Amino acid sequence: MSKIKKPLLFALALVPIAIVAGIFTAFYQIDIYDGEIMDEILAQIGSIELLVAVTAIQTVGYAVFCGFFGYILADKTGLWKKIRFEKKPLIITLGVSLILGIIFSLDYWTFGSIIDGIQESTASGLSFSAMMASVLYGGVIEEVMLRLFFMSLLVFIISRIFCKGKERIPRIVYLVANIISAVLFAAAHLPATAMLFEKLTFPILFRCFLINGGFGFVFGELYRRYGLMYSVISHAMCHIVCKIILMIFV
Repeated sequence: MSKIKKPLLFALALVPIAIVAGIFTAFYQIDIYDGEIMDEILAQIGSIELLVAVTAIQTVGYAVFCGFFGYILADKTGLWKKIRFEKKPLIITLGVSLILGIIFSLDYWTFGSIIDGIQESTASGLSFSAMMASVLYGGVIEEVMLRLFFMSLLVFIISRIFCKGKERIPRIVYLVANIISAVLFAAAHLPATAMLFEKLTFPILFRCFLINGGFGFVFGELYRRYGLMYSVISHAMCHIVCKIILMIFV
């Protein structure tokens, strides 16, 4: 029982965050999807209230499962670090987040100038619900799923296959796991991207994997070096900086 106490407490602590994240994510989807797409979604689910409830329950499920098993896997692979703030890692994280947020905001003017729908969806996503969904779902839930759980799982599997008998897991294992989880992080955005743009062209795919994959790799490095708290902060701050810039200039 003592072995699962900390992972269980951590997973349960994520529940209220996941509920709020799920609620705002549902409202964010309502904001950015056009009428036809929302009509199709509501035809399948039944009502906006049910959509919000389903999204919240689904988010809680992701958070509890990935939080519990991710904690155990991270602890076994040396990736779990105590949740605490340290000056140097925090300064580095905030600096990286500022740069990523600025780069992310440029998507509106770069890819937005060649891909129809980006500027419109970005402008419609500058709302309170979008900010909350980005910070809570993107910053917390996605990091728990992709870094704490999946990246830790990859390190665990790869090290058990290729590093038997070694006292320490080689750095290359963490690097490979981070690359794979970053690619998966990008791929996980494809369903929503396809629904938003109603197609997947090469520029759309390139944008998705460049931005989400590249940013995911950076978050993974912060997770590996300093712990989950810092990847969460970076992911959340990236969205905050990006949206503030867009609110000012768009």
